[in-house]
Amino acid sequence: MIAGQAYRACEEITRREARNFSYGIRLLPPPKRRALSAVYAMARRIDDLGDGDLPASDKLTRLAGVRRQLHRLRACVEAGHPAADLEDDFVLTALADAAQRFPIPLPAFDELIDGCEADVVGRRYKTFDDLVWYCRCVAGSVGRLSLGVFNPPDQATAAPLADTLGIALQLTNILRDLREDRQRGRTYLPQEDLDRFGCRIELAPDGDLAESERFADLVRFEAERAETWYARGLTLLPLLDRRSRACTAAMAGIYHRLLGQIRADPDAVRHQRLSLPGKQKLAVAARALTRGVA
Repeated sequence: MIAGQAYRACEEITRREARNFSYGIRLLPPPKRRALSAVYAMARRIDDLGDGDLPASDKLTRLAGVRRQLHRLRACVEAGHPAADLEDDFVLTALADAAQRFPIPLPAFDELIDGCEADVVGRRYKTFDDLVWYCRCVAGSVGRLSLGVFNPPDQATAAPLADTLGIALQLTNILRDLREDRQRGRTYLPQEDLDRFGCRIELAPDGDLAESERFADLVRFEAERAETWYARGLTLLPLLDRRSRACTAAMAGIYHRLLGQIRADPDAVRHQRLSLPGKQKLAVAARALTRGVA
């Protein structure tokens, strides 16, 4: 499979599946757009394995297989030659080509797999520091992978900021998905915070989250904590070129606005998965392109 076909397949996955990220990715010039689509397609493959319906043991086996494939891909990229066993896989083909063109930190995929494995085994988080580890695995890693495509002059300064912004986005995801995650048997909020507010994240008979006296206070507390991560992470923007800055600002801006909705009405996440209408997402993307801010 030639790289062009592989990239087109990855871009189709991105258009179809990346409901929020696609608004930013489309603002990139074609070479970076293709490369970031390949990164997203691989990240999506890993996430889908972790969230699928297979037994846990099968999920772990398949995640281990993807890890081995990525290690082989990395070895081939570092050696500067293609791998014959990757040629029939369009995601691996596109990712290998992208990694030869941009300094994509491929070991970050190992962290993403670590986070997905934590989901599969049902890991719970006692402290906020424990949760930060998870967020860094599943979202900070994607921030650093994306930064490899953006390729700013000062990678050393930018990388921890990309990681921080990824954590901010993941904290927003966790608050948005409290109900759906609990329906899948997952609870991400730190136990120390649940104890502090006297809350339990449990389901009512109708499938919504059960009422809790201080639930809104808990959600606002976590949302305000996420705001501090946005404040630090968004200092990444001036380090990026115009189009990469617009891409990042659009993706972060959509999630930041979503966090604002959650802060304004914390009780809403008990009943539904909040999202921005398409027109608002387009407005955020347009603002990011013209002003370069989130």
